[in-house]
Amino acid sequence: MSDTLNIDGAFLSEEHRLLRDQVQRLVREEIQPSADQWEEDGRVPDSVFRRLGELGLLGLAFPEADGGSGMDAVASLILNEELGRSGYGGPTAGLTVHTDMSALHLARVGTAEQKARFLPRILTGETICALGVTEPAGGSDLTRIATTARREDDTYILNGSKTFITNANIADVFFVIARTSAEARGGSGFSLFVVQRDTPGFSNGERFKKTGWHGSDTGELRFDEARVPAANLLGEEGRGFYYMMKGLDHERLCAAGQVLGLAQAAIDHTLEWTRGRQAFGGVLWDLQVIRHEMAKLATELLAARAFTYLVAMKAARGEPIQMEGAMLKAHVPELGNRIAYKCVQYHGGGGYIHGTPVERISRDLRLLSIGGGASEVMYDEVAKRL
Repeated sequence: MSDTLNIDGAFLSEEHRLLRDQVQRLVREEIQPSADQWEEDGRVPDSVFRRLGELGLLGLAFPEADGGSGMDAVASLILNEELGRSGYGGPTAGLTVHTDMSALHLARVGTAEQKARFLPRILTGETICALGVTEPAGGSDLTRIATTARREDDTYILNGSKTFITNANIADVFFVIARTSAEARGGSGFSLFVVQRDTPGFSNGERFKKTGWHGSDTGELRFDEARVPAANLLGEEGRGFYYMMKGLDHERLCAAGQVLGLAQAAIDHTLEWTRGRQAFGGVLWDLQVIRHEMAKLATELLAARAFTYLVAMKAARGEPIQMEGAMLKAHVPELGNRIAYKCVQYHGGGGYIHGTPVERISRDLRLLSIGGGASEVMYDEVAKRL
């Protein structure tokens, strides 16, 4: 892609640019050469989490006082974008659920004791994390969560199940939201817990085979009178829904970053393909209809990238991004899916062969307009704030 489309100078500090160089090198030297095997295995190896821990990439958005890098939302966006630009959505999902969508709740509302107990091994990658929110009867509508937690002395007893959980079968620690009050309405009455794998009454259910994200583990969590120590309650009882919503703003920003990376990878592969593919006495790039469509897609992606980094800078200043985060989560994945469709189209039959880059990217991108809040729900969130 032309250097004229590089907008880093408008948004990034020198520290951010060095971070991008570091992640690009990691992707090029250690992720892309092995990711096809991870696709076959259906998971990211434990050693990859530890490697990111060694490089300090698991704690970019964590305060230095907690053992993190003390960076900001822009740094998290860079990590998500560059992992996405690897062209492998599955490993990107498995790693970033750990870095940006689960353990950050400890930094936000965890006690000093909880942080000391869990964070050191999380930030080194020795402990792998997952987020337990979605349920069989409730997806984007978080108020429909049916998993319950009742207090008995110094223990909470959890009953229920979670589904479509990334890292479900490989995680050591789960950040789980459950209903602690049957009478509360709306977002009240939910609490957030740290659930360890060895918790009595916890088990895994089905392990899913997915259309895309083959390089990430996805499955069910089951709680059958699961006994969680009261010391593992995060924040205040009854405030879990609000903690989750705060986390979703960051999650949606990071999801947009993954789309930017995956879509850019699709465009890069397609530019190379159309400029070399012989057709009609020349190459595909000679056809104006293809050149112009690729130009339009590159323009739209650059505009989306600028908007995404603008929102990240706003978040880095501590400003609320509820509306902008919903806008990103609705718009950027839909654009990414449109880009992937055209890139597959311009690859012809080769774009429909399993395992080729644009075929894989098109499958991996599809989930990002669903997970973390479906586009339709996001547009409604935007409409409420207009």
